[in-house]
Amino acid sequence: MCGIAGCFGVKDKKTIHKMLDALGHRGPNDRGVHFFENTVFGHTRLSIVDVAKGHQPIVAENGKVGIICNGEIYNFRKLRSKIEHKFNFKTNSDSEVILQLYRDRGPECVKELDGMFAFAIYDGENFMMARDPIGIKPLYYGYYKNNLYFSSELGAMTLAGVDEVHEFPAGYYYTPKEGFVEYYRVPEVEDHILTDIQETADLIRETFIRSVKKRLLADPEVPVGSFCSGGIDSSLVAAIAADEIPHLHTFVVGMKDAEGNLSDDIKAARIAAKHIGSTHHELLFTENDYYEALPLVISKLETYDPSLVRCAVPCYFTCKLAADYVTVVLTGEGADELFTGYHYMKHFPVDKLNLEARRCIGNLHNINLQRADRMGMYFSLELRVPFLDVEMVDLSMKIPPSLKIREHNGAKIEKWILRKAFETTNYLPDEILWRYKVQYTQGAGCESLGESLANKEMTDNEYERIKAENPKAVINSKEAAYYFKIFQKYHPQESILGSIGIWTGFDFAEEREKVSGTVDGDRKHNYKDEEADEVADENENVA
Repeated sequence: MCGIAGCFGVKDKKTIHKMLDALGHRGPNDRGVHFFENTVFGHTRLSIVDVAKGHQPIVAENGKVGIICNGEIYNFRKLRSKIEHKFNFKTNSDSEVILQLYRDRGPECVKELDGMFAFAIYDGENFMMARDPIGIKPLYYGYYKNNLYFSSELGAMTLAGVDEVHEFPAGYYYTPKEGFVEYYRVPEVEDHILTDIQETADLIRETFIRSVKKRLLADPEVPVGSFCSGGIDSSLVAAIAADEIPHLHTFVVGMKDAEGNLSDDIKAARIAAKHIGSTHHELLFTENDYYEALPLVISKLETYDPSLVRCAVPCYFTCKLAADYVTVVLTGEGADELFTGYHYMKHFPVDKLNLEARRCIGNLHNINLQRADRMGMYFSLELRVPFLDVEMVDLSMKIPPSLKIREHNGAKIEKWILRKAFETTNYLPDEILWRYKVQYTQGAGCESLGESLANKEMTDNEYERIKAENPKAVINSKEAAYYFKIFQKYHPQESILGSIGIWTGFDFAEEREKVSGTVDGDRKHNYKDEEADEVADENENVA
């Protein structure tokens, strides 16, 4: 995992170095800059694959072709075996495989990559940029003095003085000749295909185990761990990983209430960790810890949306804990989107439930996935998301809603078929496998701290003033205004607001009848207050 920054059209090494200064946390192990004619590439490296020789930028043809990449390509060895007779590979890095594949097949090579990535390649005067199918890894671009700049984070663009900044779309590549080309979109709903419970459960189990195991990729000296909150998502990921990694490190955070009782996640995670035999770590944070971390979280999260900020704070503490022990950590992000795990979905029209799931998957790129990336990378920690393997996403669109939300012990339960798929495997005890879903912030015990602070600190007049002065920002509560005030100190460009993941309000009862199958166009939605909080929860930490 790394930070990338560059420019096309001008040899601006000074600005690229300045941008890399803002990305040091993404890659503390190495730093490199390369220029060719009017192209400059910069890279900060977190060494995971080919630790010894995987320095970037990686160049070929005496520096006339080069790549910088942020991410992991899980099938890189297979891809390399197909082309290594054609090229002289300098490294064992997965990133070099992308470069050589591009030299062999052109921009369409991106369709063969199985992983999470954001990369840029220059090829003489030509170039391409690309982002992974779901948007797990970030990429931003903008123009300064008519030259194209790009970076892994908004903060680096701000520091470079780029006034107009945009998010690079997930599932696209870009070349000057073709413009933006969509190479992937979330599959259409075909939920008439899998109707047999046993067949579906078997497919889910086999596909997901394979998805988790491929994400254990790392050099032997690079430690891999897993979040484990005691909910089904992260606990299941941890259980599968523990089969491959003896004494797997697992992590959970939470609080104590006024009576000294531990939050729900702490208690549930202990049960899960004991069952899978992991080396388990806990961090208990206080209200003061929460308030102290809040401004830093907002600046690094690069959004001000309350529902994201609330769950980013416990995520921050989890990443802080994990970074003391591992370099790579697995999470359960995406399970609620794939298997309709949010409570509001129980009330959704059944015939449109998978359309809503599809829309939610398409929204993850600058919401939950942005939170996971920013909080992890702040601590130089790579987060991997097995549920969002494209094979899992494709499978999820073939499963009927009647198998995703179903009655269990007299009540509707979400993610029913996922639980059923692992019911007799002994990966998890039943009390964890069938644990009722709680919001991440609720499970950690901090769901109302930010809102209480904002209501205390912000007057009615200041709230109205911030709303009036920032009409392009979505500010519909004192909490949002309080967070926006902090956010604006670090990211003042108005154009950035178009790249911020915000769940804007609309009437759920009315709008749920209008759900279409598209994930394109306007991606800013909300389902009233509690539903918005829930949609932005950290999925690996809810049950």
